[in-house]
Amino acid sequence: MNGKFDPFVAEWIAFVRNPKYNLVEKCLKFAQVLEYPDLDVEQYIGSIRRMGLTLREKVTDVKNPTYLISMLNEYLFEELGFSGDAEDYFNPKYNFLNEVIRCGSGIPITLTILYVEVAKFIGLDLRIVGFPGHVVAKYGEEMILDPFYDGNLLDADDLQAMLDETHGDLEFRPEHLDEIGTEQILVRMARNLKNSYMQSFVYDKAVLCTDIVLAIEPESATDIRDKGVLESRLLHHDAALRYLNEYLELSPNAEDIDNVLEMIRNIKANQ
Repeated sequence: MNGKFDPFVAEWIAFVRNPKYNLVEKCLKFAQVLEYPDLDVEQYIGSIRRMGLTLREKVTDVKNPTYLISMLNEYLFEELGFSGDAEDYFNPKYNFLNEVIRCGSGIPITLTILYVEVAKFIGLDLRIVGFPGHVVAKYGEEMILDPFYDGNLLDADDLQAMLDETHGDLEFRPEHLDEIGTEQILVRMARNLKNSYMQSFVYDKAVLCTDIVLAIEPESATDIRDKGVLESRLLHHDAALRYLNEYLELSPNAEDIDNVLEMIRNIKANQ
């Protein structure tokens, strides 16, 4: 990837890759970097801790996972009222964990992060699954849970229906239920925000999100393309051409090659 050194992004990546910070801390730092410079990270860590401790007081000594999941669902979704917001799904704020905690609603990725974190307080080891288009949680390999829909248990038919809705003819495969790590989670959040900012014409923040992704995945062709598109919209013609040409080198057979070539011709004509 071609591009100048950005100390801001470098500092962010150093934080992301520091093992002393956990996923929640990194998500809150993400919010602080992009939208909330005065965010009190400890306040929201404390909010999650209070939720977890309150839930712990409600459960008995029974260690059955089905019981523990039912108690987790009852507490988060019935008592506290957390819910997925299907009507305002693409609101950028739902990618920020502090906003989800504050307003009680969100999208699959942030609700799942909160769900898995609170579950730890009752000894429930849930994992975050990078299912295409819709992050979910799993217990072992046999229970797939959807925090966006009140922690509902999903079966193979449900999962295929989700794929049909978001990806057309994509067929369900077991690897769709693989656990994803912290960096992959942050990349998904940054891509969500990049798309939201692009749709809202907030190109400077969309560029920052793209830089965050490329710092973690420097050979991501689609993000290199998007960086070129964004630089073009900011009238940074030389940078736009550099990224778009790099995309062509990485993906010479991509379906959007004609569109990218036309964009390059238009940029050169307006230089």
